[in-house]
Amino acid sequence: MLPMIVTTCLAKGAVAMSKKKTIIKNLNSMQNFGAIDVLCTDKTGTLTQDKVILEYHMDVHGNEDARVLRHAFLNSYYQTGLKNLMDIAIIAHATDGDEDDASLRDLSVRYEKVDEIPFDFSRRRMSVVVADKNGKTQMITKGAVEEMLSVCSYVEFNGNVEPLSDNLKKEILITMNDLNDDGMRVIAVAQKTNPSPVGAFSVKDESEMVLIGYLAFLDPPKESTADAIKALLDYGVTTKILTGDNDKVTRTVCKQVGLRVDNLLLGSDVENMDDNTLSKAVETTNVFAKLSPDQKARIVRVLRENGHVVGFMGDGINDAAAMKAADIGISVDTAVDIAKESADIILLEKDLMVLEEGIIEGRITYANMIKYIKMTASSNFGNMFSVVIASALLPFLPMLSLHLIFLNLIYDISCTTIPWDNVDVEFLKKPRKWDASSIGSFMIWIGPTSSVFDVTTYLIMYFIICPKFVSNGVLFNAIADGTIIQSGMFAGLDMKTAYMALFQAGWFVESMWSQTLVIHMIRTPKIPFIQSRASAQVTLLTFAGIIGLTVIPFTSFGTMLGFVQLPGEYFWWLAGTIFLYMALATCIKKAYVHHYGEHL
Repeated sequence: MLPMIVTTCLAKGAVAMSKKKTIIKNLNSMQNFGAIDVLCTDKTGTLTQDKVILEYHMDVHGNEDARVLRHAFLNSYYQTGLKNLMDIAIIAHATDGDEDDASLRDLSVRYEKVDEIPFDFSRRRMSVVVADKNGKTQMITKGAVEEMLSVCSYVEFNGNVEPLSDNLKKEILITMNDLNDDGMRVIAVAQKTNPSPVGAFSVKDESEMVLIGYLAFLDPPKESTADAIKALLDYGVTTKILTGDNDKVTRTVCKQVGLRVDNLLLGSDVENMDDNTLSKAVETTNVFAKLSPDQKARIVRVLRENGHVVGFMGDGINDAAAMKAADIGISVDTAVDIAKESADIILLEKDLMVLEEGIIEGRITYANMIKYIKMTASSNFGNMFSVVIASALLPFLPMLSLHLIFLNLIYDISCTTIPWDNVDVEFLKKPRKWDASSIGSFMIWIGPTSSVFDVTTYLIMYFIICPKFVSNGVLFNAIADGTIIQSGMFAGLDMKTAYMALFQAGWFVESMWSQTLVIHMIRTPKIPFIQSRASAQVTLLTFAGIIGLTVIPFTSFGTMLGFVQLPGEYFWWLAGTIFLYMALATCIKKAYVHHYGEHL
């Protein structure tokens, strides 16, 4: 039943998450979801609303300038790569403004594309070459401000082109920092007339350019982000920000959502660290900015090597490598294709609160899987241990193989509701890694507990119940072969056969009671039925199994199995045995938790 129970647990978790607008692509990732103790996430669209708005298009002195918007539009519109949110915001803003400004009208008709250099994460910029109707060719480049300043030698203001002085660079950087402090992302726009012709055009042309201005974008933080980060921390999950944006914007957004920046490292810092240094730094740093895709993946890998179970949430091309490197990749349905293909889980809502629900569901899934494995291993070990003892001490088999198979069948059917069982709130508060090493110790501690009372059942049945109701006080070895019972409830039966049948019926019923009640004992470190209750499904099916097997010796089916009816006195002994068994199991369970520090 193990494959069925485990698969059902995983599938039940996946179905529960589908109702919360989350698609689980890989069933195994359901358990990994609950094991996460570090969540790495990009900033855009996770901490923020993923609705980028172009707030300003300004010249180098901070004055609004339609010419800057026009050049930015041509760059964004004609580039053939994947248009990001800023490209979309530029195109939308220019299109909306073309009714008020003639210079913005029909740009797609007045210009045609000649060539381009796509964006990459080392240059952090993108260039497009366009030509107007008069044949004038110009290269338009936009990108991160620092990288753009490194390729610009001139600046254009009020129609005049002047050398880019150090004072003007400082002025531009001060303006950029002020906008960053307000949570805005800033990119610069530059142009160059008559670059190299088609075929000779290359990255080398991105030099001695003329800076014409910059654009400022706003991506407001989500209102729910602060609560989500706090909720994740309450469940033992640390959130780390891994973003390609600059440090000032990242720090401002983190402050707005209530994420304390304990330490911040830039991609350049990460690049200069060896793995040993980085492995220490990632433990004390929760914000990383200006990262390349490879650096994101490296940080995730180092966190995993430090023993963390890492989830990575992203939606862009630059997140795919990190998602592959993580234990579990998380994306959204609006992400680029490569991000969705790399992900194990797809969110239909880009909300960290959904992750909290997924983590809880993952821990429930793990709890019910390990619960079944431990209870079944310990129960079966106890049964086999009892059979070994009986084989050494009894003159007959305590239970036939058919009885054992039937007993385990009913027990396993009782366990089919385990995936729907309740899990203690305390268990859900801590990340849980898959660890099979504790199964053996748990089996050795808990399994023989039932054997203690199996042995007492042997003694009661062999020395008290069977002699009293079958052989008038004579023990099995003293009964002559072929002796027929003359009177009583077993009149007409062979005495030795009736002795064995009554003994086997007694242990059969006791085994079902102890084996089934152990489900309620093992499912929680608390006192069952009082401090912690199983789900209605588990309770109903387990007690239905107990009742069903208890009445079998009284039916014709029980007669077919070789049982005889149990006398009423037996059930008084059974009640005492089960009570003492549950008391001892509770003590052993508490001792196990005290010794190993955990239950499941």
